[in-house]
Amino acid sequence: MAIVTYTRKAGTALTPEELAQIEEAAQVPYRYDEDCPLLAPEQLAEFRRAADTTEAERKQIALEGAQRRRQLAAVK
Repeated sequence: MAIVTYTRKAGTALTPEELAQIEEAAQVPYRYDEDCPLLAPEQLAEFRRAADTTEAERKQIALEGAQRRRQLAAVK
């Protein structure tokens, strides 16, 4: 299935065909795979809104990510 994106002008109503496509897409079951595995409730609880983080927390997260990428690159 392809990903389709486009921009709609504000206030424009959906056509019956577009509504049917949305309803059809809503019925497609989600498929978990190695890139997007099913998460346990404990794993899901670790998520939080990015907007709720402070600037210092975002910098720390970026720093940890950069350090991890360097570690992974050194192993290869």
